[in-house]
Amino acid sequence: QVQLVESGGGSVQAGGSLRLSCAASGYTTSSYCMAWFRQAPGKEREGVAAIDADGSATYADSVKGRFTVSQDNAKNTLYLQMNSLQPEDTAMYYCAVGLSDWVKGKLLLQTAVYTFWGQGTQVTVSS
Repeated sequence: QVQLVESGGGSVQAGGSLRLSCAASGYTTSSYCMAWFRQAPGKEREGVAAIDADGSATYADSVKGRFTVSQDNAKNTLYLQMNSLQPEDTAMYYCAVGLSDWVKGKLLLQTAVYTFWGQGTQVTVSS
């Protein structure tokens, strides 16, 4: 059974940084696509960053240049390094795994691609 556990969220001031981690178990990270999503109160869940089965990364325009997604296959862990955080980045951040090795590019940021989800970790950025 696939399990995803996020950690690393917290409260920071604008301009600060956080690093999120997603520990995965029950499958091999190199076989599927993985992503970070976020959902702010009253808003839809949106894709932030993703890695396809070949290891290529895709980012939402709103975070490009500030966030970096990476994975450690040996540790079955997905990371999201978030720099220059802004109040609009405040949200619950979720890790997700998709059972697909062919989805590429911006399609990776669609919720429908993903089958397994973590419980989320809160990120709050104050101005």
